[in-house]
Amino acid sequence: MKPAQFAKGSTVAATLEFLRADGGADTLWTALQALPADLRGRLVAAEPTTELAYDDLVALWREADAALALSDPKWMERAGGFSIQSTGVQLYGGLLRKATPEEFLSQSVSLFRLYYHPGDMIVVEQHDRSAVLRLVGFDSRTPLFCRRQTGGLLAALTIAGGASAEVHHVRCALDGDAWCEWALSWK
Repeated sequence: MKPAQFAKGSTVAATLEFLRADGGADTLWTALQALPADLRGRLVAAEPTTELAYDDLVALWREADAALALSDPKWMERAGGFSIQSTGVQLYGGLLRKATPEEFLSQSVSLFRLYYHPGDMIVVEQHDRSAVLRLVGFDSRTPLFCRRQTGGLLAALTIAGGASAEVHHVRCALDGDAWCEWALSWK
């Protein structure tokens, strides 16, 4: 049995808002209607600080992917960026608006842990204008999570002053690697 994992309601709200803003009411309706009524009710009613089962969020992402993947294969990366640029900045602007990406990466408060638990995203390698982040103690369970993190990290680096930022998901536990890692670079 997989350990219990949780996501904050803000992750759900950002996903729903992305679907509405990007795909319109029809896309949002399609994704929500595919879910069981009780799950749909929990997701729509979730407040930003509500803790939801991570699997509930994954169910929403999977239905959104079913609605969008063919027409927009990079939708989830864009949704991750949208989440950080909208809800993330509203809730955690002080953590995101830094003078440099180095300052963002070295802060003592983990942005990841404000959205998900257990687990963390840690810096395992840092150089001048590059870093490697590793996901520890959290089972992503779906490539959609990894893709969302890729887009979210790109947005976070940009907000933190990283010009020409790039993020690549270079290792994935779902592909048999020991963990998921992201390589980040900026100018």
